[in-house]
Amino acid sequence: MLAATGEGSVDTGDPGVGTRAGLATATHDKPAQSGFRARAGLWRKRGGTERARPRLDLLSGFLTSTLKLFIVGEFDRQEDDIHLVTLCVTELNDREENEKHFPIIYGIAVNIKTAEIYRASFPDRGPEEELRAARALTGGPMISIYDAKTEQLRIGPYSWMPFPHVDFWLQQDDKQILENLSTSPLAEPPHFVEHIRSTLMFLKKHPSPTNALFPGNKALLYKKNEDGLWEKIPSPGS
Repeated sequence: MLAATGEGSVDTGDPGVGTRAGLATATHDKPAQSGFRARAGLWRKRGGTERARPRLDLLSGFLTSTLKLFIVGEFDRQEDDIHLVTLCVTELNDREENEKHFPIIYGIAVNIKTAEIYRASFPDRGPEEELRAARALTGGPMISIYDAKTEQLRIGPYSWMPFPHVDFWLQQDDKQILENLSTSPLAEPPHFVEHIRSTLMFLKKHPSPTNALFPGNKALLYKKNEDGLWEKIPSPGS
């Protein structure tokens, strides 16, 4: 899921294990069952002040109708008058092949200057991929790791319990890993099993986060350099 505003974008799902995002061609201003307040206009006044209207783009691969309505309902309960621009979930991002379901599109990107959303794939999934994936595989919830105001990635500090039977899973073949460690084994991208094995190896080496992963129990910070590459920067007070 990705939400974009006039100031930047917020990735509400850490790009780790088992996450899905997609974009179909359909956009909806008002889902019939949600009562979502999606009135026209980019600006509104509150208390005599003019402010930008928050924009919401909701995108996902496999998302149940119940969860879809729950998420939209949560935004409907917010005090802000949110503009739902894109709703691309469930059947809107689904294709069927031999009676099996697959997302139409697996990945998207957003231009935070123009708010344009377009199809994308990511061979490089960002800094500390194994560390972030380890947190997700051990049950960590979806989180935002990007701060649009500082233009920094903030990773951790995290904590997790040792992954059960990690040696057993590392001995399994690709088919067993795919069928048992994926919620949608038929629809996974080609790199999925390799990614899981790499994450399991990381968890074996680091059964629980230590000072070696997060020195001084501080977050790991990254910011893009002039070449557009993520570069590690010192944490405050380090």
